[in-house]
Amino acid sequence: MNVRYARKGLASLAVASVALLAVGCGAEEKPQANKPVATTASSQKTPAGQAQPSAEDAAEPIAVLKGRKGLQMELTSVERDAGGFLTVKGRLTNAGESGSAVPAQVSGDETEVVKHGTSLGGATLVDAVGKKRYYVLRDTDGRPLTTSGLAIVPAGDSIEVFMQFPAPPASATDVSFQLPTFEPATLKLS
Repeated sequence: MNVRYARKGLASLAVASVALLAVGCGAEEKPQANKPVATTASSQKTPAGQAQPSAEDAAEPIAVLKGRKGLQMELTSVERDAGGFLTVKGRLTNAGESGSAVPAQVSGDETEVVKHGTSLGGATLVDAVGKKRYYVLRDTDGRPLTTSGLAIVPAGDSIEVFMQFPAPPASATDVSFQLPTFEPATLKLS
């Protein structure tokens, strides 16, 4: 084997390895287009300097679930999409007098989900007519497709949240939304 060609091959291999390593390391920093990303609605300022609520802030809740220590979950939308998913959006609000920690139970008890931190991964939808329970979807690494990184909610504050489920069949018109430590609620599906 010619030494000159062997060096050229090793140099090409080294450059390709560095390029793949750079792409692989940066993949976690940028969200993928097909994964939902938790966003916080921001208030817009009017010319007078007063805060104008955003569209999500102004949305009327379709259900309010009471939890422990002043926490409540206000569900504002339930949307089916063409891909066969059902996305539930809302706000986790602390109506109490002091800061309240989000209970660890809301993450559920599945080891694969719990290892990724506090999330709403324990949420489920129950179709009583179809006799099926739908769990929050997970990505290939086991992370739940829901708001995560939840800790303490200060008194009077709220956090925009979402949860994505497999969509029940079109014949299902209502489901029971259940989140550990919160009251259940019935959601109408369109």
